[in-house]
Amino acid sequence: MSEVMPDDTAAACAASIGREHCQSLLDALRRLRDGDGPGGSSMGEAVAWGRHLAQVLPAGGRLLAAGNGGSAAQAQHLTAELVGRYATDRRPFSAISLHAETSSVTAIGNDYGFDEVFARQVAAHGRPGDVLVLLSTSGRSDNLLGAATAGRAAGARVWAMTGPAPNPLAAQADRVLSVHADTPATVQEAHLVALHVVCEAFDAALAAATVNPYARAEAT
Repeated sequence: MSEVMPDDTAAACAASIGREHCQSLLDALRRLRDGDGPGGSSMGEAVAWGRHLAQVLPAGGRLLAAGNGGSAAQAQHLTAELVGRYATDRRPFSAISLHAETSSVTAIGNDYGFDEVFARQVAAHGRPGDVLVLLSTSGRSDNLLGAATAGRAAGARVWAMTGPAPNPLAAQADRVLSVHADTPATVQEAHLVALHVVCEAFDAALAAATVNPYARAEAT
């Protein structure tokens, strides 16, 4: 029978774990902000994503997004912000999380295998000029690599949000936002911050286009 850790020891252990976790996240966010880590990108890339979406979505384009596990939740967070709203009220825009299409995912997985669950949906929904965002902490998920291939075939722009680059998914993408961190948990936490920056840049570009009709053409 294992011994129960004394309360003061347990509290000290919890505090140490918490400090280490927070420090890891702070280090990852600093590298993301400044773009000074190996295999990492800067927040400028997230801003560029938001500005580009502010051109594509109001013109009738669509955002498709996918991920596995925690990255699936992050992708769905992004699409919810676009279909709903991020900070202020605005019109809804077309954004679909492919992993949330449960009947399609299970049918495709059953008939064609799990590696095809996203690729087949991209082939069905993707159109030239659409944006496909794929999130992966490792950048090595076969179903996301297949989706990237299908996205390029459909004429969509393929964006990857990954852990440290280089990785196979980043190599297949048109644009990459990579986070340098030691653990998948920290990568996912930094991805959420980056996704919020995408949304802030998107809303700012829309607001600028409302004031200045030429701003959207300049937001490339």
